[in-house]
Amino acid sequence: MDVSHILGLYEYNEWANRRTLDSLQSLPLDQFKRSLGGSFSSIRDTFSHVVNAEWIWCRRWQGESPRAFPTSDSYIDVAALRARWVEVRNEQAAFLAGLAGPDLRRPVTYVNLKGETWTYLLEDTLVHLVNHSSYHRGQVTTLLRQVGAVPLATDYLVFRDGKRQAT
Repeated sequence: MDVSHILGLYEYNEWANRRTLDSLQSLPLDQFKRSLGGSFSSIRDTFSHVVNAEWIWCRRWQGESPRAFPTSDSYIDVAALRARWVEVRNEQAAFLAGLAGPDLRRPVTYVNLKGETWTYLLEDTLVHLVNHSSYHRGQVTTLLRQVGAVPLATDYLVFRDGKRQAT
């Protein structure tokens, strides 16, 4: 795997996160916060998990091991969640901009939230995060449909088609 492939995955991930947030924009606040079951009770809690996981991994790539996620309660509405996502995305983009090919093979050692120490290659953690975000965006899609909303598509091929049409 090379850096350009990783950067392409993160371009897709940013696009898909933005579309997911756009899908949340018109939700009434009670639907955004309503407990619906699932891995993370509400739409807010599920997408805040995406944002918080992207933050924690960015920190791990830089040698830190945060011991807790920020709480989803701090995201009082979609605008607050979007603002936090923009901060995380900017930090992530700055990190990615400095990547060179050899960096992908360096080990990343961190302590997870359970206190366990793990080591993986940077490239594996980068791919893992995009996959993780995709998984939970799919959960958000299901939750949106449960409240009668129509989510925007975030499929990778929809992203690729849009890029082809733009050129």
